Amino acid sequence: MRMQKRRFRIGELAQNLNIEKFVIRFWEKEFGLSSDRSHGGQRFYDETDLARFKAIKTLLYEEGFTIAGARKHLKEQTKTVVGARKTVTEKAPAQPDNSNEWHQELAELKQQLVKLSSLL
Repeated sequence: MRMQKRRFRIGELAQNLNIEKFVIRFWEKEFGLSSDRSHGGQRFYDETDLARFKAIKTLLYEEGFTIAGARKHLKEQTKTVVGARKTVTEKAPAQPDNSNEWHQELAELKQQLVKLSSLL
């Protein structure tokens, strides 16, 4: 039996974070984030998205980061996590490691999708 993830609409996410909906849309653009969309274009978020937006809010509102500084900090955290995964997988049989390339490609594609969706 497969459990469904909890999904939020943008209003629920904003209420949970105690911020306005336009702030979420702004952060999506600034941080190159994208959300799941319905066929009608309505945004849906899950628990992972909630955690990501909480981290952004903490960096900006509590720790005093600028947008650029928060973006850089989050990127460095992602590299650390990828590095930690690499350390664990190094114990597995030797396989070519293209995870960094895949991660970069996915990030670029995600940014392109965000730009395209803003044009629609």
